[in-house]
Amino acid sequence: MKNSQKITLGSSQNIIVEFTNERIIPASGLAVVGALLGKSDFAKKLNRMDVTKNRSQHQIKNGDIILTYIGMLCMGKPYFEAVHEMDDDKEFYKAALGITRSIPSEETLRQRMDDIGNSLRETILNENIDLLLANKIQPVTLSNGFVPVDIDVTPMDNSKSGKEGVSRTYKGYDGYAPMMAYIGTEGYAVNFELREGKQYCQKGTVEFLQETIRLCKRLTDKPLLIRLDSGNDSIDNVAVLIEEGCFFIIKRNLRRESKDGWFDMAKQYCKNVTTPREGKKVYIGSDWKTVSSKQFSREFTLRAGYEITERTVDKTGQILLIPEVDVETWWTNLGETDQEVIDLYHAHGECEQFHSEIKTDMDLERLPSGKFDTNALILELGIIAYNILRMIGQGTIGGRTPRQKRDVKRRRIRTVISNLIMMVSHVTAHARQLIMGLGKSNVWRYVFTDICRTKVSAAE
Repeated sequence: MKNSQKITLGSSQNIIVEFTNERIIPASGLAVVGALLGKSDFAKKLNRMDVTKNRSQHQIKNGDIILTYIGMLCMGKPYFEAVHEMDDDKEFYKAALGITRSIPSEETLRQRMDDIGNSLRETILNENIDLLLANKIQPVTLSNGFVPVDIDVTPMDNSKSGKEGVSRTYKGYDGYAPMMAYIGTEGYAVNFELREGKQYCQKGTVEFLQETIRLCKRLTDKPLLIRLDSGNDSIDNVAVLIEEGCFFIIKRNLRRESKDGWFDMAKQYCKNVTTPREGKKVYIGSDWKTVSSKQFSREFTLRAGYEITERTVDKTGQILLIPEVDVETWWTNLGETDQEVIDLYHAHGECEQFHSEIKTDMDLERLPSGKFDTNALILELGIIAYNILRMIGQGTIGGRTPRQKRDVKRRRIRTVISNLIMMVSHVTAHARQLIMGLGKSNVWRYVFTDICRTKVSAAE
């Protein structure tokens, strides 16, 4: 005991705060993170790479750098100075994450991440798929047997910073506008690509689609359903998806098309007309259009589903002098009914939840480096950290979790970090082993041990 201080809490209870030499670890869940990462030779591949740019090779290997940073991401702490939280018990964190030599200093971590830059993109994307396969992850399909792949651009607010690549986004603030792809109803990350805020969302999307589909086909042999919003309404995208044998739903951008023209067509030909309430009429159907791709020099005849809403009375009962007409249309090659296509596209909106978990729960919205390539590397490493947290969270579904108000199908990343990664344990060493003691007051201890038995042992 080195120091003590007596604190009076209320009038009837005293609490004594003591500094001891006991090893109380605040992020014991990193042991599971390291065990999942250790099932591949990712670190060995990194160690063989020379990223020092004509300088002498550092003693701390690239693998130790990357493993340390993934551990920080899994704690929701992407800023370089957060590495100091491992200073007081480096031996535990080395053992937990599988680090061979040493936990890097803040300066070494920052410099080496700058050296690596975006050079590991292909390696990280492939390693991510290997990680999912090694842990026997198969994305859950929709009721029609298709595996959903949701692709979307999400702005990241980095305003009032001088970071490279930060510029005006379509949301009206300065930041980045990365494109992200998720697979399965659980939302496993497949592909992230950092982009400047001002970059047109279709620029580079054809190549991104091709890369994403290749990765998805490594993970599953089931049919893929690609869902994109109107920012990626391009026949070049359609050409790629047809060529790759994928199904798709792409929200159409009407551009110069007349709403009145669609409405007149629907009134004349549509057979599925409903009146949900007085003064509101909905037309649902499909049309066929012939379009051509200049990039691929091909012509297609595509199904264009539509949902047209006419309002003559607003929701408060006010009669409108001029009827309001809303037109929404989609490209698709599915054989489902029009209503099923609409419902499948609306489910695409769930990827906004995945974006939120990455930007807020993992604290990755304001990327920590001033260099674009370094931030691109951080976002790509975020794929692996996010999927590890997702795998741990899914492993708690249906287990011995504390009582909840409702059944859940997906555990939020914030819940995984706060209850399972940042889990306090008392660590002791015996017979060349580290023993993690979980206190009886920790209601998540049974879930944690179940994950260790299932996720870690099943991957061996």
